[in-house]
Amino acid sequence: MYKFEGWLGHDAGAAEGKMVWGEFEPKKWNEHDIDIRVTHCGICGTDVHVLRSDWGPTTYPCCVGHEVVGKAVRVGTAVKSIKVGDRIGVGPQARSCFRDDCYECSSGKVNYCPRAVPTFNGTYPDGEGRSFGGFGNYVRTDSRFAVKIPDGLTSEHAAPMLCAGSTLYASLKKYRCGPGKTVGIVGIGGLGHFGILFAKALDADRIVAISRGSSKRDDALALGADDFIATGEDPEWASKNERTLDLLLVTSSGSNMPIDQYMSVLKTGGSIIQLGADPGGQHPSFSMLTLVFKGLNIAGAICGSPSEIEEMMDLAVKKNVKPWVQTIPITEANQALRDLEAGKPRYRFVLVNDGSD
Repeated sequence: MYKFEGWLGHDAGAAEGKMVWGEFEPKKWNEHDIDIRVTHCGICGTDVHVLRSDWGPTTYPCCVGHEVVGKAVRVGTAVKSIKVGDRIGVGPQARSCFRDDCYECSSGKVNYCPRAVPTFNGTYPDGEGRSFGGFGNYVRTDSRFAVKIPDGLTSEHAAPMLCAGSTLYASLKKYRCGPGKTVGIVGIGGLGHFGILFAKALDADRIVAISRGSSKRDDALALGADDFIATGEDPEWASKNERTLDLLLVTSSGSNMPIDQYMSVLKTGGSIIQLGADPGGQHPSFSMLTLVFKGLNIAGAICGSPSEIEEMMDLAVKKNVKPWVQTIPITEANQALRDLEAGKPRYRFVLVNDGSD
């Protein structure tokens, strides 16, 4: 029988690349569950935040990783859509409450369920135990939040789509990105580069990449952006681009974001969708007059639901969407965290498990 082992954080120092390999106890088995032999796992900034207890106290030991791809090795009797041997992906959420009286679960918004269990550092109801992520050999999770990976998508490309990709795709779809729309992407990183890729796949008329400096200009244009704005190098960037964008997806965060300038570049009725979240969780104040007189929307979003993830992957196959990833052996996970904090990914790290136990 296989062992559940992985890179465990035992205290906040783990975020500095001080995880320790060890065995952990997965949740108690129920017949909706599947066990997945992990082959690939994307690295997300959330992994560092949770290891460091940035968003609230973390329950240690903790095995992070919520962009998990692997093969199903055990399947519960209540599972109808997955069989042993299928290539499966699991994103940031392991389960919702599935209650009939839950608005989110009964209206297709399962990813927003207030009683959702995250893929790691979560506690299942009814004493089933804790959730542990994909920085290891095996993951046990509820099959209803697992998706099949289509044949036309490689595992290293699929992994970061499960969180970062689906976050950008779901927002672009919700706000009707497509022909006739102009889209701005603030922050060209692990999240933002997916914004350019999927805005292009959804046939937006014009895509504008926005960053503080110009170091990522060539990358943004190669990804599919039509224009690039370096806000820190042109004090008149907002006035030059006033009322030119329908959507602005903000993947950066912080209380000092130039929100009023972001609002100025939107057309009447335009939308700002906040996707990045700093540990403090504070949003800068903005002009109420601009908001009401331009009829603007300011919204937030998280990752996509399982059905949105499946839809996104089908589009990725159809439009040949290929994220920029760097694969790293899972044995080097600690160094990968240090490199992530140093801003080295271009633009997403993916851990690769060589298959040994």
